[in-house]
Amino acid sequence: MFKWFISTIIIAIVATGCSTVARNETSPSPQNNGRVKTQQTEPRKKEITNSKQVAAHLEQLAKGIDGVTNAHCVVFGNTAIVGIDVDAKLDRSRVGTIKYSVAEAFHKDPYGVDALVTADIDISERINEIGADIKRGRPILGFAEELADIVGRIIPQMPRDVMPDELEKENAPQKNKKL
Repeated sequence: MFKWFISTIIIAIVATGCSTVARNETSPSPQNNGRVKTQQTEPRKKEITNSKQVAAHLEQLAKGIDGVTNAHCVVFGNTAIVGIDVDAKLDRSRVGTIKYSVAEAFHKDPYGVDALVTADIDISERINEIGADIKRGRPILGFAEELADIVGRIIPQMPRDVMPDELEKENAPQKNKKL
């Protein structure tokens, strides 16, 4: 009896899963309805032609937000990365609020609508160094160096992977004899 009941349930599940419904008729298509029109509500991003001018503009916009002590901006192509400096004594929630306020200000600006905003101290300093490298005329090398530093901090160091120096290998037997 139990096997028959289970078999019936499985057949019922399979049968309902195999049913086909004409999905084209489930909802009205906007192509068939000439009255449906949409309007762009997001601010359109302007093409960045002068990256130095846009970087300075976004830095000034970020500095105008209450709680931002300094700002650093780097523009790559049509994307801006902005690092903001805030008081180190602020708690995490207040820093998040300040960062959100900067993002709100950028949302209203056609150059900043797709900008990336960070309040991380290390990343902000690295953005500042990349900007300095760009001003010195070495944008690719400066970016590569800073990216290598960032990745070097992210990747964990395993004590098992540390290779002792040759000098330590030679002194190791002497240390063991003293013990």
